[in-house]
Amino acid sequence: VQLQAFGGGLVQAGGSLRLSCVASGRIFSSGFMAWFRQAPGKEREFVAGIRWGSRNTYYEQSSVKGRFTISKDGAKNTVYLQMNSLEPEDTAVYYCAGATTYTRHPEEYVDWGQGTLVTVSS
Repeated sequence: VQLQAFGGGLVQAGGSLRLSCVASGRIFSSGFMAWFRQAPGKEREFVAGIRWGSRNTYYEQSSVKGRFTISKDGAKNTVYLQMNSLEPEDTAVYYCAGATTYTRHPEEYVDWGQGTLVTVSS
């Protein structure tokens, strides 16, 4: 599966952005899509995830739940990450990724998009 992520940019604290990830290729309903982020000097971390074939969603517990929402449009093979109430600590490169099942570990993902930079100014 090929993934293309876009939608990043520069936003002030408190603002919003919506990231999109378009998938092409062979997509299985059991497949799992996630957004990760990587800030400078930090490890890549799981942000949110969703299955193609269900409504179940998963979030990193502490810092994004309640502010970020993951969703999908199956007809467009697109996964979104709506980010509200952005904080400077959300500044990172955001990646979409695909796996065969739900996991929070980046090493278990087989498909990666190219990343899109989100910069939140204070």
